[in-house]
Amino acid sequence: MPVVRVLRRVACWMLQSPACGCRAPVLPSRFLGTSPRQIPMDANFHSTSFSEADQQRVLITGGLGQLGVGLASFLRKRFGKDNVILSDIRKPPEHVFLSGPFIYSDILDYKNLREIVVNNRITWLFHYSALLSAVGEANVSLARAVNITGLHNVLDVAAEHGLRLFVPSTIGAFGPTSPRNPTPDLCIQRPRTIYGVSKVHAELMGEYYYYRYGLDFRCLRYPGIISADSQPGGGTTDYAVQIFHEAVKNGRFECNLKPDTRLPMMYIDDCLRATLEVMEAPAESLSMRTYNISAMSFTPEELAQEVLKHVPELQVTYSVDPVRQAIADSWPMNFDDSNARKDWGWRHDFDLPELVTTMLNFHGPESRVAQAN
Repeated sequence: MPVVRVLRRVACWMLQSPACGCRAPVLPSRFLGTSPRQIPMDANFHSTSFSEADQQRVLITGGLGQLGVGLASFLRKRFGKDNVILSDIRKPPEHVFLSGPFIYSDILDYKNLREIVVNNRITWLFHYSALLSAVGEANVSLARAVNITGLHNVLDVAAEHGLRLFVPSTIGAFGPTSPRNPTPDLCIQRPRTIYGVSKVHAELMGEYYYYRYGLDFRCLRYPGIISADSQPGGGTTDYAVQIFHEAVKNGRFECNLKPDTRLPMMYIDDCLRATLEVMEAPAESLSMRTYNISAMSFTPEELAQEVLKHVPELQVTYSVDPVRQAIADSWPMNFDDSNARKDWGWRHDFDLPELVTTMLNFHGPESRVAQAN
């Protein structure tokens, strides 16, 4: 019978000795499952080639975090509302739900993730699901599951279906033995938080999948991101968002870092634009898979002084959180992003004065800030 002959042939291949000079046995592809966890040794995945006229189908995981909603809005202007799908495991606010496609997606559920990619013909995937630095230290096991196991699922799905994959990294991917002022793209990385460790893991795994399977993996190391329309999410740099909320709400702000703690920062508009630009950059222009990007660098005291120019009655005090301070002291003070500027033309628009003015004006005429001005 044909089936018997095939099985005999397979058995003969499996019994061949490497010492005879024959090639190492590899099962025919029809005997291999479709799961990326069964990738054969000679597999070679390549991302779909995109032309300028192609309309991308985009999925954003972890979309209800600080950056996901803004990124969805930004990308919908570029690709159309129905072509950008926001996803999370939480119930979205009504305005988010009504603004464009939203679906439930648990990145720890591999089958569910595959179904979403296949059923919605996804071509680009932005993976934002992660527990941030301070929150991750409070729940290491959950951070390990979300930040590492979830990443593995995303990598496998992206490789299997030829997606272009973006995974953000962070200043937290560096540690106390890294050069801090400035920090280059390539240097020692020995972070001491589960968040940082998971991001170094993501950078290396993405680069490995690029070289091993041809996965079109792209990554930016974000500095602290400041956004007017989102709440702080448990990150060490979130004081730079919180100060504006507190200035508007009650005119008082208590900072949990020392006044002279210098960290790189960026306004969200620059961050979203950089993310799209690196995703649209021609593959031949990229000399690496992970880039630093930067815009400005300041201390809590310098930020407070700039805010006081607009809200002179603002009262700023300091109550240092030793956990967050230790994290901040191990992070870069300035990013060297010269490779991003050289390879794909990165340029920032917002410095500290523009950042503060934009953040305070965002809250409108009814705010304490507007009344004070």
